[in-house]
Amino acid sequence: MTRAMGAAMRRIHVGNALSAFGLGFTVPYLYVYVAQVRGLGGMTAGLVLAVFAVAALIVLPFAGRAIVRRGPRPVLLVALVLAAVGAMSLGLAGSAGAVLVSAAGLGAGQAVMQPALATMIVECSTAETRSRAFAMQFFLQNLGLGVGGLIGGHLVDTTSASSFTLLFGIEAAMFLVLAGVMATVRMPHSPVIGDAPSQSAKGAWKQLLGNRAMVQLGVLGFVMFFACYGQFESGLSAYGVEAAGISTSALGTALAANTAMIVVAQFAVLKFVERRRRSRVIAGVGLIWALAWVTAGYAGLGHGSQEMATAAFVSTYALFGLGEAMLSPTVAPLVADLAPEGMAGQYNSAFALVKQLALAVGPAVGGPLGASLPGPYVVMFFVFSLGISVLAVRLGRQLTAVQDQPWRAKGSLVVARGAVEPVGADV
Repeated sequence: MTRAMGAAMRRIHVGNALSAFGLGFTVPYLYVYVAQVRGLGGMTAGLVLAVFAVAALIVLPFAGRAIVRRGPRPVLLVALVLAAVGAMSLGLAGSAGAVLVSAAGLGAGQAVMQPALATMIVECSTAETRSRAFAMQFFLQNLGLGVGGLIGGHLVDTTSASSFTLLFGIEAAMFLVLAGVMATVRMPHSPVIGDAPSQSAKGAWKQLLGNRAMVQLGVLGFVMFFACYGQFESGLSAYGVEAAGISTSALGTALAANTAMIVVAQFAVLKFVERRRRSRVIAGVGLIWALAWVTAGYAGLGHGSQEMATAAFVSTYALFGLGEAMLSPTVAPLVADLAPEGMAGQYNSAFALVKQLALAVGPAVGGPLGASLPGPYVVMFFVFSLGISVLAVRLGRQLTAVQDQPWRAKGSLVVARGAVEPVGADV
């Protein structure tokens, strides 16, 4: 990595931490704000959460092409301004219509930020440093969200709308600070596809869908996000409250345990996974999450004491955090390495779209099932977790040696990108 790339990466990480810090102020309290503080009811609050997902699904198919054509930084700056306007508008909105429109702007901006930042990280890293760069991004995201949520919890007052306006104002300010930081980043020259200006969006998606490894990774990603992230604040929490008798304070402790595991374990885990095949690391995560669902099953379906059930439920979230820490330096760099030169933005946006689809479907399926049918719920997601391991092993057969084992790359900026004869069976 050159000195310029290192300087750019440091600014990207600082900005990423600031944006996560701002998000932490509002994310835990959004439902309460809309339903109770603004008095718009649970239905409107639920629609706000749905609008976030719908906005992301609408803009992400176009975000990748914009990143390829214009570069990640201009797209990121537009997304940050849109998110800042949406956040501030949401803090001032008093009607259902204004809240929904503001949520759409905030959701669209946040959705585009993900692939744009990921592409900037790709362009400012080498094959040897990319895993560590994405691990640092994930670490700072969780640290920022945790600290922001902690501070926001002390500032918020459910009897005062102005206290929430302050929180959304802080979030908007952090987006604008990030925009200022990103505007000063000097991006290294990145390769572009020669026909990028004339290639149609349909052609770009056809090229992506022709990459069998990327398609398999997309399927795997959907299952991962559906079976883990899509359950945190819906199915798993409903299961814990209804089946395991978990209190709201214990649920908060479980979420804190998840964040704490990521923050504490991230770099220790990184040393473990850096020299191991990516497909096998992902397969290992599936097994860890299967164990997490067994632990959750004991919490809600076992016949131990309430203290043991609570401890098991908290441990479930911690085990999920361990798996997340293993995925952060594995999956995002793999998406980048599967992309042909100049197409990282398209591939990052496609994977972000898969993530949003899973996060939209996961709560809709898991919430009612976790609350009403706890036994089938646990069994279902235990099977999904084992499916992650199976899909990961199959993916490994489609990867080249350096895609699956990036330490073979010899410091090259581009690691066997695009469709190459798979040799992933090599050890």
